[in-house]
Amino acid sequence: MIQRENAPGFGIYVHWPFCAAKCPYCDFNSHVRHRPVDQQRYVAGFQREIDHFSDFTGKRDVTSIFFGGGTPSLMAPSTVAAILEAISAAWNVPDDIEITLEANPTSVEADRFRGYRAAGVNRVSLGVQALNDRDLKFLGRMHSVGEAIEAIDLARAIFPRLSFDLIYARPDQSVADWERELAQAIAYAADHLSLYQLTIEQGTPFYALHKKGKLIVPDGDQSADLYQATQELTQKHNLPAYEVSNHATPGAESRHNLTYWRYGDYVGLGAGAHGRLTGSLMDEQGKIGTANRRNPEQWLEQVESRGHGVEIEERLDMAAQADELMLMGLRLREGMDLARWHALSGRTLDADKEAFLISHGLIERLGNSRLRCTPSGMLVLDAVVADLAG
Repeated sequence: MIQRENAPGFGIYVHWPFCAAKCPYCDFNSHVRHRPVDQQRYVAGFQREIDHFSDFTGKRDVTSIFFGGGTPSLMAPSTVAAILEAISAAWNVPDDIEITLEANPTSVEADRFRGYRAAGVNRVSLGVQALNDRDLKFLGRMHSVGEAIEAIDLARAIFPRLSFDLIYARPDQSVADWERELAQAIAYAADHLSLYQLTIEQGTPFYALHKKGKLIVPDGDQSADLYQATQELTQKHNLPAYEVSNHATPGAESRHNLTYWRYGDYVGLGAGAHGRLTGSLMDEQGKIGTANRRNPEQWLEQVESRGHGVEIEERLDMAAQADELMLMGLRLREGMDLARWHALSGRTLDADKEAFLISHGLIERLGNSRLRCTPSGMLVLDAVVADLAG
């Protein structure tokens, strides 16, 4: 499939909300169930919700499919295959599409991986998170470093593309510690790494510990040093950042995640999934935001009774779309499409604010067509966006 350079795309996100255990830092919509999940019933639910959204969008060309969670690698390969078949029946799915599935090293088996590959999955994202056993235990992970490396090797042998995640800025982690761990990760990586700073999210066990002073994470200066070391080492090894936390060899960027950051359309399927969609009968600038019920059983019951699990549906006016485009676009190394922002917002950037941010080395123009954050600007991205959008 030939796709126009920097085209936003049209993605399908499938949320599998179940995990074997809940990690103490995680605020994602994930749930532990101690009884087996009726996967056939959930497949039927996904099929009904796919039909609902395809009626709204029309038969568009899909550019990527992503199974996230939760832990999608707890799904049977036959479940993944059935969902992919339903997506192919509802929309146009080209042969060379990117189909990603997130997996935890503890749920990796050779036969299961081969089953996903046979179903059509061609990219795996592994939740490794750390490459030392002490910190894996601290993060609540159920796998060891040995199991993580075994999963990486298996994925590289079976799938054309591989990514894995690491979390840094952990308690007592020095720059030298992180550089050694990151160098090890780069040696295992194929063409993509997602490197996230540990954040303390409200409602998580880590949040409660942090509030009581029992969990101390690196301060702003330490975090900035760790971030800078990350950029330098990945750049040196041809895995430059193409987004704040994502690194890839040129051409190996995640197509699906680029759809989010380029502010394309995407369908959100499953409990708690979000979407941004342009309907087939809406005006050219029209877009809606959708959010599904978070509880898996309630989502499934609603799908069975109403045909979809959407709890919130919001019409986004052009000003709201312009704000979201800026928020997402400035995360990217390629920057934000200025013409598109102008068309949505109906205004030009405040010249004084732009000049101020440029003079302080926080943003820069790429010709007349794009605006992006500098490496220094990425460190204070939220403040840059708030200043420009205000």
